[in-house]
Amino acid sequence: MPHDVTLAKGSIPLLGIAAWSGTGKTTLLEALLPGLRQRGWPAAVIKHAHHEFDIDTPGKDSHRLREAGAAPMVVASGRRFALMMETPGQQEPDLPALVAQVAALKPALILVEGFKTWPIPKLELYRGDDGRQLLAEHDTWVEAVAFKSADTPPQILARLPAKVARLELDDREAILDWIVDWAIREQAGRN
Repeated sequence: MPHDVTLAKGSIPLLGIAAWSGTGKTTLLEALLPGLRQRGWPAAVIKHAHHEFDIDTPGKDSHRLREAGAAPMVVASGRRFALMMETPGQQEPDLPALVAQVAALKPALILVEGFKTWPIPKLELYRGDDGRQLLAEHDTWVEAVAFKSADTPPQILARLPAKVARLELDDREAILDWIVDWAIREQAGRN
């Protein structure tokens, strides 16, 4: 069960990008990130992975040290760094701990891809052609839905709560406008 990701007064706005697998979360984020930076909102991204993954290469020094028990293992150069941490026995990632790690780097905005059941403000992506349920129907944390109007049956849109903003999934500028406006409101509400 997700824990509350509490945001302190004056903290960084945190927005989930939630959707069913295969909806295009990563593709949308890839398109939005340069625009957010241009608008003065450089964003950090925390991405949920549903499988085991490794960013390290077996045989390299960092991999050998991590395998030997370094926890965490940080590898750094003048251009980037990576922090690798084993999480044995953990069923799911600890979103509050991840947010704290990222917030320490002081991005203007933190976007969270996945983690769709967590109690955080969300922008839902919805493709109405797959027959899946609209998350906004039962998740009060969804603040906006970006959908393909041509593919979404009107009866589904009719069930969208009135307080939830409606965005066109292919209108990247409108989505950028909404995210920036939302982040400004969030920041103002916590100050």
